[in-house]
Amino acid sequence: MKKNIRGSLLLLFGTVIWGSAFIAQRAGMDSIGPFTFQAIRCTLAVLFLFPAATLFGAGQGGLRASLRRWMDIRLWKGGLLCGLALFAASSLQQVGLVETDAGKAGFLTAMYIILVPLLGIFLGRRPSRSALCSVLPAAVGLYLLSWSGSAGFARGDLLLLGCALAFSVQIILIDRFAGELEGLRLNCIQAIVVVLLSLPCMAATETIEPANIAACWLPLTYAGVLSMGVAYSLQILGQRDLEPTTASLIMSLESVFAVLFGYLILHETLTAREGIGCILVFSAVILSQLPDRKKAESR
Repeated sequence: MKKNIRGSLLLLFGTVIWGSAFIAQRAGMDSIGPFTFQAIRCTLAVLFLFPAATLFGAGQGGLRASLRRWMDIRLWKGGLLCGLALFAASSLQQVGLVETDAGKAGFLTAMYIILVPLLGIFLGRRPSRSALCSVLPAAVGLYLLSWSGSAGFARGDLLLLGCALAFSVQIILIDRFAGELEGLRLNCIQAIVVVLLSLPCMAATETIEPANIAACWLPLTYAGVLSMGVAYSLQILGQRDLEPTTASLIMSLESVFAVLFGYLILHETLTAREGIGCILVFSAVILSQLPDRKKAESR
């Protein structure tokens, strides 16, 4: 139970950062394209994560041993797979946003809360009963929180469902590798993969203006160091103690915090519908933390 609380708190801190980073991303992409933003923010994350992971690792055998651990083939394999999934999710989200309103996009992206338990069952990782029961109120809450636009289904919506699937795969992969690899190193390599894949897309589809990049240095730094560097590391550390379905439910609070930060910082309107959605998602996360009755009775 203590591990669950620790993992939940780490993941909760990560979602707070992600929610607030929406403001930074919106401000940054007013000036530069999505692939440029993604490539630069992940580059900043690598510049933060590599020395941080090396210095933290120096406590186990010294600096030279810490540097040698970067050569672990399992680390690069895990980082490559997680990075591919994260790049696919981020790119599909950016392209889908062009053809779908933001609220609908937020709801469809968060459908990983349904896809993660389905993938878990398919892979032989049956979620707890409390986590499964939490999925429906979380989905309803996200609907109330996000969806206020068109009811039709367009090509952009399919891209966003693909984004949700890619995020689900990333969550499952983190669950697979988090327990055996160092979190900061895994996140660093994940970020390197996203950079390497974003650069050719940036060069092919966007105009690079150094003045525009310099003008949004603060949003880029926030999204790079805190969102990509810190929050994704907290995801890896938090998922060590949580099953994937519970982790995905906590991560869905990102939408709640995005709305709350928009209300507090940007003075956006918080409607009664959105308030009910926030309450439902928070309630679902709390419900997912309850121990299963059968497990409790068997102890």
